[in-house]
Amino acid sequence: MVTIDWDPQEKLFVLRSSVVLEHSPDALFEFFSDAFQLEQITPPWLNFKIQTPAPIDIRKGCLIDYSIRLRGIPIRWRTEISEWNPSFSFVDRQLRGPYLLWEHLHTFEQLPDGTLARDEVRYRVPGGRLINWLLVKNDLIRIFEFRRNRMLELFPPRSSSRQKNQVAV
Repeated sequence: MVTIDWDPQEKLFVLRSSVVLEHSPDALFEFFSDAFQLEQITPPWLNFKIQTPAPIDIRKGCLIDYSIRLRGIPIRWRTEISEWNPSFSFVDRQLRGPYLLWEHLHTFEQLPDGTLARDEVRYRVPGGRLINWLLVKNDLIRIFEFRRNRMLELFPPRSSSRQKNQVAV
């Protein structure tokens, strides 16, 4: 489930999304350590492309340039990896793009049967709450729901494949 709430103290929006995957934090972090994997978990209607040439050595201070097409408008976007804690978390923050503020925290928490992968995005938009309500909120919910569903496809439950194999035998 994806939620977006208003934080009145910081005067910003907070998007939260999570998914439990039956894979290790190391495996998921390795996936996210390849910037080009982002294209796989971004909806095709955004026409998302990484502009930074490969290879990209993701670490603290790394800059990554992207382009998207939102509502037919081409948008250039640059992020910086501002925190990098391998296998546990990282933060990318927008340096140039459509938001007044965009800070995206990715966390990977070990559970007994897999990993809780969480996204928390703190953001501000030009035009404030009205523009968020009219244009931004629903798009972000769709994008992060797509991302969540795509992660479930890319990292399917191991128990499901075991059950299918048992049935097929």
